[in-house]
Amino acid sequence: MLLNVALVLGTFLFMEGVAWFTHKYVMHGFLWNWHRDHHNHHKGFFERNDLFAVVFSLTAIGLIVAGVEIPELNYLAWIGAGVTLYGFFYFVFHDIIVHRRVKLKFDTSGRYMQRIMRAHYIHHKVHTKEGAEAFGFLYAPRKYDRSVKDSMKNSK
Repeated sequence: MLLNVALVLGTFLFMEGVAWFTHKYVMHGFLWNWHRDHHNHHKGFFERNDLFAVVFSLTAIGLIVAGVEIPELNYLAWIGAGVTLYGFFYFVFHDIIVHRRVKLKFDTSGRYMQRIMRAHYIHHKVHTKEGAEAFGFLYAPRKYDRSVKDSMKNSK
C-alpha cells in the first residue's frame, strides 16, 4: 500500500517536470498551433489548447486500464492515478483560479498563490511562440515572490 501511495505522489511531482518540458518545448514548440489561442483572445469557452488535456487524460486512462487489466503491470494504475491527480490540480489552479474559466471564488492572497499567479501572468504577457518565461504550472521560482497586486501597481 505504501508503495502505491509513493507511486501516486512521485508521479504527481514528476508531472510538474513533464508539464514544464511539454509547455516549453512542445506547446511553445512544434504544437504552438494548438497552444496559440491560449495566449491570445478568442471566442468561446473551449480552446484548441484543451487538446493537451485530452492527450494527458487519454494517457492517464491508458495507464489505469493497463494496470487494472494486466496484473503484472498493476503499478501502471497507480502511475495513472498520479497523472490524474496532477491533471485535477492543474485544472483547478490553471483553468479555475488563474484564468477564471469556471467562476468560483478562491482566496489567492497567500504567498504561494501570489507567486504562482504572478509567474503565470508574466508568462502570458508574451503572445508569441518565442520569448515567454515561467513554464511551470504548480511551481514557480522565488523570483516571482512579489505579489500580483504589487506588480499590477508597478506596471501602470
